[in-house]
Amino acid sequence: MIFIFNFVSQSAFYMENQQQHLDALKDIRQLMKQSNRFLSLSGLSGIFAGIYALIGAYAGHVVIMNFISDCRLNDYSEEKYNVMIVMCAVICALVLGMSLITAFIFSGRKAKKTGQKLFDHTTWQLLINMFIPLAAGGVFCIAMLFHGDGFVVLVGPAMLIFYGLALVNGSKYTLHDIRYLGCMQIVLGILASFYLGYSLLFWAIGFGVLHIVYGTIMWFKYDRKS
Repeated sequence: MIFIFNFVSQSAFYMENQQQHLDALKDIRQLMKQSNRFLSLSGLSGIFAGIYALIGAYAGHVVIMNFISDCRLNDYSEEKYNVMIVMCAVICALVLGMSLITAFIFSGRKAKKTGQKLFDHTTWQLLINMFIPLAAGGVFCIAMLFHGDGFVVLVGPAMLIFYGLALVNGSKYTLHDIRYLGCMQIVLGILASFYLGYSLLFWAIGFGVLHIVYGTIMWFKYDRKS
């Protein structure tokens, strides 16, 4: 009887130790996973990026409509076209610049709260993996602008597609939710390439609405807890 009791006690002790080891291994794996990912992305930065994009889309719409109206009244000219392209490029640059500045501010605050570094090896891996598709897309868009009117309408879809590819490519170094946002951007870009008359609308949905929705979800899912 004593032997059976000792055997049962030892088995229970062994099972308890085994469970503790499994829990410890899970914790170690979770820590290793987190250390290989940039987790300081802020949902608020996504919301603000979306707002900037919507403002930029409206400004771009006004510039394009003014160009079309002017051409109807005074005929088309290469100079007016170039001015319109430059103004749209400036708007895009301002949207991008404001979005990056806001992202660094909010991500820096989140990193400080969680005791993490904003710039480390993982951050640079994320930036490099996103930069490659973005740089390729940027050069491709410039090439389309260089070739003139017939290719300009494809710039918006191309921006969405390459931006989506950049998000998917960088998702393995940050929150996995970024991958879904990237896939949606790619789908929007492909749709926009078939409905060229609505390129600006698709651009506004992709860079504006989707960013606001994504940022809100991320804030409730991650930021509110910290």
